[in-house]
Amino acid sequence: MSEQQPGFLRRALKGLVSSEAELEAEDLQEVSGKMGGCPVKELPDRRAAVVCGTLRTVTLRPRANVPALVGELYDGSGVLTVVWLGRRQIPGIEPGRKLRITGRVAVREGKPVVFNPSYELLPAVASE
Repeated sequence: MSEQQPGFLRRALKGLVSSEAELEAEDLQEVSGKMGGCPVKELPDRRAAVVCGTLRTVTLRPRANVPALVGELYDGSGVLTVVWLGRRQIPGIEPGRKLRITGRVAVREGKPVVFNPSYELLPAVASE
């Protein structure tokens, strides 16, 4: 139990001086690291990667007359755009959902994007 107290005290003190967004970002990065995820800010161009995070937005955007479901996955370090071509909706893919994405990263206009990633729906509270 004494091992948990320093972490609890540190977190409590940090909670007093940090914003909710900063605390959420830190938690997301911790969970992502435990699940083998790479931080978005460190994603390599044209290489396969795993990213864990929370979907901030999900929109339907046609690309060249083909439907495309587009999401913004936030992992605490940055935002990864995920695009499922040919899909109008996917059960479980909705804002606020935690995901583990696996796919090849492409950098488009300076931002990381993964097309047609494989994904795993994570429990609402993945850190417990």
